[in-house]
Amino acid sequence: MSACAGYLCAAVAALSPRRRGHAVSVWLAVGGAVVVPLALLVLTGSAQSEVGVIERAGLLTVHQSTPYLAHPRTVAEVTPYLPGMAVFGLPRAVLGDSGALPRVLGDARLWCAAAFLGCLWTARRAARRPARGPGAAAGNTMSMYGVGAFVASPAVALPLCVSGVDLPLIGLLVLALAYAARGRSAASGLALVAACSLKWTAWPAVAVAVALLARRGGPRPAVRGAAVAVAGTALLVLPSALSSPGPLVQQVFAFPIGRGPWETPAASPLPGRLLADGGPAGWYAAVALLLAAGLAVALSLLVRPPHDLVSAADRLAVGLSAAFLLAPAGRFGYLALPVALVVFARLLGGTGRKEPAHGLVVRDSRPARPTPVAAPGGTR
Repeated sequence: MSACAGYLCAAVAALSPRRRGHAVSVWLAVGGAVVVPLALLVLTGSAQSEVGVIERAGLLTVHQSTPYLAHPRTVAEVTPYLPGMAVFGLPRAVLGDSGALPRVLGDARLWCAAAFLGCLWTARRAARRPARGPGAAAGNTMSMYGVGAFVASPAVALPLCVSGVDLPLIGLLVLALAYAARGRSAASGLALVAACSLKWTAWPAVAVAVALLARRGGPRPAVRGAAVAVAGTALLVLPSALSSPGPLVQQVFAFPIGRGPWETPAASPLPGRLLADGGPAGWYAAVALLLAAGLAVALSLLVRPPHDLVSAADRLAVGLSAAFLLAPAGRFGYLALPVALVVFARLLGGTGRKEPAHGLVVRDSRPARPTPVAAPGGTR
């Protein structure tokens, strides 16, 4: 209801012929779809179960150095995330919930939203071109309005208010690709480290970012970015993997694909889920199709690597969409991740001119004009 009121006011403001109408429209949409409902839900303590899972993971990390319970009794006690997600639950573990202010400041949604918006702001600075000419400033301003409008859309605003668990992942993936498009291999690798330590669904982004770095700068920055991403992720995940290997495998990898001892709530009727419902043969068929789709995307990175932020985001979105559709367990909400990647890459001004291949010489294909011949007597 709050979002509908905000969208209605935003639509009225957008009809204004004044230039400020765009800014007012975006702010009204953000206020109605994000600020007001998020404040109400945080103050009343209403949230989806993912928020409690993240906050419990932070508390467990403080007390036992791993976010996983050894013997979960119910699905609500399962932590289907990698250890990095527990960072957003640390404020609750430190502040507790004994007072109104600690209860609000410890809410994991606020920190997920802050990380998401911070990554978008940083990615926008990394992706936009230097101001050249009189129209450059206006283009950057419109890009900011577009980002604000998409944040206010249901695809982002709803999960931001009720859960927020996927938003840091989206922001970090956009940031990693933006850095890779600028040739900043170390920065892209660090952003991938943060993303890959949250959820293993971010791991395909390493291959896309490395292909983009190789296209932009050659093998050296690609190897540097891959080394930073892989080594950093291993450094963050390895402590929990060594201290509780069984719970990590069962809760992070087996549970989301429907092979754990608990039934996953991700049961949308997507193709992979429908195949898996047909028994063991159907489950293996879904996994085979999933692996074939991943191999096809990997081959496309070798044959036609991405050349800028938009093409890289599109390629990653195709791979993630195929994974979510063909996975033995999934839900429609997972598709918000590839949609956000595609839209944010375009709104952040990442569309660049495709550069010609190195060493390519362009010659004029027109026939050469005949050289004039002097006529007898000195005339032409």
